[in-house]
Amino acid sequence: MSAHARPSGTARNLLLVAAVIVLAEAATCVVLAVLGVVDLEGDSVGSAIGVSLILAVYGGFQAWAAWRVTLGEQWARSPLVVTQIIQLIIAFNLDDVPARITITVGAAAAVTLACLLAPPVTRALSGNPSV
Repeated sequence: MSAHARPSGTARNLLLVAAVIVLAEAATCVVLAVLGVVDLEGDSVGSAIGVSLILAVYGGFQAWAAWRVTLGEQWARSPLVVTQIIQLIIAFNLDDVPARITITVGAAAAVTLACLLAPPVTRALSGNPSV
């Protein structure tokens, strides 16, 4: 494992914005997981527990990766980018929800992607000032 330096300046600010958004998404996943377990009903107990477990693990991993990327660990950016692309796909495919939810999910993913892929962040995480 290579040594990494904690990002500073613009890169740090962008990573903090991305991390705050990802932490809100992660908290949402964990809350949905808890609600899924609380609302167990007869035939859907197995499914509810399975989905709740997946949501809890997904949310926990997002939170952990957000924390690690703010510390300058470049590996953590990749899963965050992937999860934000998934969020965009979800936002474009939300049919039976109010438009404000679709817009919120999509905007959060777009802002997070912009922060994670910004040139100052790429330079800070790569450790190569010429990037």
